[in-house]
This record gives sequence, structure tokens and C-alpha cells, in this order.
Amino acid sequence: MPIHVVGNVCVDTSFRLERLPQPGETHNAAATSDGPGGKGANQAVAAARTGAVVTLWAPVGEDAASERMAALLSGEIPGLRLSRLAFVCDRSVILIDRNGENVIVTAAACASAFDPLAMTALEETWRSGDMLLMQGNLGLVATVACLKAARAAGLFTVFNPSPLPKLLLDLSMVSLLVVNRPEAEALTGVADAEGAARQLLALGAESVIVTLGSAGALVLEASSADALRILADDVEAVDASGAGDCFAGTLAGLLAQGVALSVAARLATQAAGIAVGRAGTLASFPSRAELSALTETLKLENV
Repeated sequence: MPIHVVGNVCVDTSFRLERLPQPGETHNAAATSDGPGGKGANQAVAAARTGAVVTLWAPVGEDAASERMAALLSGEIPGLRLSRLAFVCDRSVILIDRNGENVIVTAAACASAFDPLAMTALEETWRSGDMLLMQGNLGLVATVACLKAARAAGLFTVFNPSPLPKLLLDLSMVSLLVVNRPEAEALTGVADAEGAARQLLALGAESVIVTLGSAGALVLEASSADALRILADDVEAVDASGAGDCFAGTLAGLLAQGVALSVAARLATQAAGIAVGRAGTLASFPSRAELSALTETLKLENV
């Protein structure tokens, strides 16, 4: 099935540090880099690298940085549908310590102003049976409208609500919810990952995945009484930024090609593990060849 990723694009500016600064401290970075990012762009690239048919609907500005991001992403996503808004390109500043932990600050004027249903031909383009993949970067009203319209049109909806919305959405609009452990707890007040996942099912989601960092992931479907726990490979963490996007995009891309949820979640966990072991965000994601090799290895293991 084709995937419609509706989200954001930004410039990722990364600074690598020995440790994250305390309030009031100034540190010199060991290295810095600029590249394309934004959760929408990240997940669209990860999905496209699985071989899925992907269209990215996202806003950019009218400045040189926006032109540069558009040019870079066009090589990864043939279905690139960018809306030009009267702002500069959104930007994220990422601080990464020696253990791969990070903090991120984003300026998101384009994402905040983007109304996909009003500004694009999204509703005229998608078809029943397609997939919608969204994150939490756009405005709450726009996000709710897209999810609601997609379900009404017969799409399979995948929602990764990061950053978390201030208000809990109607999860009955969500076919598959993908959250990390802190997000699951924030949404439900339940610290235990499985307990939180069951609460999210009770709130309307059809299936839930809670990613657990180095501990892997937990998969819970409404049709199954038991949760599936997927273990992650041991990886020396270099940079965790973008790992969640790598997981969500890879997962969506595989599901769109008919891979079972349990298998797709396992492969996405492995892909995210590869990304954590490398520097950068999109630069760390597995290539098409690496994802193909992972898929073939899993097929052999299950012969």
C-alpha cells in the first residue's frame, strides 16, 4: 500500500560534546554538522528505504536552507510534496554527549502553520487502503483533522505522537500507535510498559508498540491476549537522535509491503539499533541495501 507521511522538515544542527551542559555553562563542541531532519522527513526516508511507495507532505520556508533540504530529500523520496510557507526553514539544534544521549530544541514556525487538508491535495490523492503516517510536530487541530479524515476514507493510520500533544487525542482514529516508554507513561500515568500499552488499547488504539530503547520493544494487538516482547541487539551507543524515527519509518514501510506486525517490529528494532551505533540522524539510518540484508537474514532464520 502507498504511504502518505504528513509531517515536518527541518535543518538538523548537531553538536557533539563530552557531556551535556548544565544551566549557565558554555561548552565547546568536538564536532558539528548540518543536515536534513524533522520527524516527518526522517520517517519518510526510513520508510522509502524499505522499498515502500512513499509520499511526504510537509511544509518548508522560502529561504536557501529550505531549498537545500528540498534538494537533499528529493534524492531519497521521489514522492516529495512540499508546501512553501512565508517563513525560514524550521530548525532543530541537537546536543549529543559521549554516551549518545541527546537533548533537542526545535523552532517550528512552518510546522505550526501547516494545514495539510487545506494547503495540499492530500485528500484528493490518498485512496482507501493506503497508509497515513503522522507524528506530533504539526498543530493539534491539523493532526486530529488528518487522522479523522484518513480513517473516514478507509486508510490505515500509524501515529507516533512525538512530541506529545498537550491534550490526549481520540485514539479510535489510530490503527497503530507507536510511542516510547516515557510517552506511554505520560499518556496513561502507568509506568509499566505493558500496563500502559493495555491502557492505550482501552482508549481506542487498535494496536500499540512501546519502544524500550536498549531493551527492545513491546507489541500489543487488540486481537491478542499476550504482549510480544522483542529484544534489541547489544549496541555501543554513539548517537540516539533519530532512532525512534528510524524505527517508526522502517516499521511503516515494511507493514505497507505486507510484512506481519511482529516481524516488522523485529526488523525495525534491528534497524534502530544500527542507527544508534552511528553518528548523525538521517546519516545513521540503514541504507536500502542494509535493510534488504536484514530482511533476508530474518527469512533464513525462520526457514
